[in-house]
Amino acid sequence: MNKWKGKSKGTILGYKIFVWCIRNIGIRSSYVVLYFVAFYYFLFEKNSNRYYRYYFSERLKYGFWKTKLSLFQSYFTFGTVLIDKTAISAGLRDKYTYEFDGIENLRNLLAEKKGGVLISAHIGNFEIAEHFFADIDFDCQINLVTTDQEVTVIKEYLESVSVKASSIKFIYVKEDMSHIFDINEALSKNELICFTGDRYFEGSKFLESELLGKTAKFPAGPFLIASRLGVPVVYVYVMKEKNLHYHLYARVAQNVKKRDAQGLLNSYTQNLESMIKKYPLQWFNYFDFWDDIN
Repeated sequence: MNKWKGKSKGTILGYKIFVWCIRNIGIRSSYVVLYFVAFYYFLFEKNSNRYYRYYFSERLKYGFWKTKLSLFQSYFTFGTVLIDKTAISAGLRDKYTYEFDGIENLRNLLAEKKGGVLISAHIGNFEIAEHFFADIDFDCQINLVTTDQEVTVIKEYLESVSVKASSIKFIYVKEDMSHIFDINEALSKNELICFTGDRYFEGSKFLESELLGKTAKFPAGPFLIASRLGVPVVYVYVMKEKNLHYHLYARVAQNVKKRDAQGLLNSYTQNLESMIKKYPLQWFNYFDFWDDIN
């Protein structure tokens, strides 16, 4: 069993290599380099390969050869997402196109003047959302609640190569629970709080729900907090499509009662499952997510 340890794939060295490639050979040529990187991971990343074979073959019910091909494609897709994030941060936003499916849900949320909660997942490329919001007159402060132990050093490096500083604020989860005060303060200013709802780490409180036909554990925090605050909740995803194009989705959590954290989680997993099935190669949880591999 290999559970998430609070760190994401992607290192400072990797981002520096991406920046060099983007600046010297361009975005699409950088994608070509990824074929070699993806092939290396396909051959030698034994743990990730094991967990992803399970994901494709057992949860998505792919056959042997489709699983093999999808495994390689998933590594390649993950690399393109990282390159896109780096390129957009470095000022190449105009190289990309996008469509926003559900922007009215976010505008309606802000119109209520009590802030709101966005819940996303480690699927697609949510971190680039702020670069597209500016094009649709969506002026709102986003606060990302995170436990990622590596996010600070990567964030600082990306800011050093960015033409414009990121407007996203980070709220770090602390053992003394002081982050709750930061969340309440942000909501009082009609700001948005964003959680990723799909990763918990050992020792933290969790809830369980079914995803792709199998029960899995999810971090309790996002759903307990969101269900108790009495503010609107929207599921948000930014998904990569062909030809440097992104599709942004915003869906309102439907029929969830206040203080019903389990009901909110069940609503979230149903929504997330539909997104996974539509974009199966963009599910980036490289560990034993379902705790089902001995």
